[in-house]
Amino acid sequence: MDELEPIILLVLGGLLIRFALTFSGQAWARSHAQTVTFMLLPIITYVITKTISGNIALSLGMIGALSIVRFRHPVKSALELVIYFALITIGIATSVRTKWAIQLIICTILIILIVKGVQALSKRFGKSFYSMSFSEGNVSNTLEVVSKQRIEMIEKSENLINYFSDINNNQYNYRLNFINKESLEKFRNKLSEEKNIEKINVVLN
Repeated sequence: MDELEPIILLVLGGLLIRFALTFSGQAWARSHAQTVTFMLLPIITYVITKTISGNIALSLGMIGALSIVRFRHPVKSALELVIYFALITIGIATSVRTKWAIQLIICTILIILIVKGVQALSKRFGKSFYSMSFSEGNVSNTLEVVSKQRIEMIEKSENLINYFSDINNNQYNYRLNFINKESLEKFRNKLSEEKNIEKINVVLN
């Protein structure tokens, strides 16, 4: 129970930083991968520090093991990198102090499941806890829209992942990502009311 308080503090601290970034307009922090990363990485660092404290040989070994993940493996997303760090940390922590490994395993599983549960719950109320990202490795459905004028409905959408404006040619390009075909089609039907749209491209997976 002595370790429960710092773990809660680390999770809340990561979430607060995540919310501060999204509030300041940093949309990249809203993805699923970044949300889980912000909650997991502080705990992993905490477990690493606790495990290697006072042991120089173990510290050097930990640095070598973690560097293999960073420089030898092609990382597709921030979450993938964090999970590899977590798996290596669990292995090393088990050989030194098993309770730290157990706590890291429990925290990792709980955070992944809780974030998934919160997203499912928020969808029932027509909202989204995080935005989609191509780098997360999920199957996605993409909608690309080219317009003569800015479209407020798209710019306020939770599914918007990319936006480019060409002022000289009076052209606005939007890219949106949807988790399923149904939500994409529903959004595309709403766009039929917009008269300034020049082109709509749909990529289904």
